[in-house]
Amino acid sequence: MIGEITPAALHASLSGLAQRQRVTADNIANINTPGFLAGRVDFESSLEGALRNGETPRINGGTVARSLEPTNTNGNNVNLDAETLIATETGLRYQLALNALDGKYNSIRTALRTS
Repeated sequence: MIGEITPAALHASLSGLAQRQRVTADNIANINTPGFLAGRVDFESSLEGALRNGETPRINGGTVARSLEPTNTNGNNVNLDAETLIATETGLRYQLALNALDGKYNSIRTALRTS
């Protein structure tokens, strides 16, 4: 069972992280757009819930909600420092998930070669 859930969880994570990168890039692109509210992606709560219940995680990219953080004078609430931090952290998490998935597939390849 763990062999089936692990790759699905990693793929769901990669999908959610990719969605977060797209939304973060959109936020940065709209930093000067009056009235634009930054988007936030949450996939971790549904992923955690699925794993806790022993279910195979769905690959859906997560949910996007508009940030309720305070806005500046033009109604925009994009903070470049925060978005840069989110982009960096997301990139590192994406690389970590890719490495874990690669390790999982390498283990399977090694097992198949020795059998």
